[in-house]
Amino acid sequence: MMRVLPVLAVLLLPCAAPASPIAEILCEETSVLTSRLGPRYGTEPHAVALRGPQEAMEVWRAESGDWALVARYATGTSCLLAMGESWEDRGTLGAEGSERG
Repeated sequence: MMRVLPVLAVLLLPCAAPASPIAEILCEETSVLTSRLGPRYGTEPHAVALRGPQEAMEVWRAESGDWALVARYATGTSCLLAMGESWEDRGTLGAEGSERG
């Protein structure tokens, strides 16, 4: 019996670990993902930034404050990286940290 306990512990250890955050990322053809974000969640593109020549990061948001972070790739694929609530615009920060426009 004493030999079985360490083996059982090793086998059950992965079950105790939380799911990897990467497992929550959803990637689809860009047209499919964006057609679902708009109608299903009431979101629309709000901000975009280039991450490199092949990738753009987009923030989609709804009037309710719900938001989604999407990575759009030049290959025609987009990935839903995160979703949340209570989005709040705070203006644009300048180089000195003061708000602009």
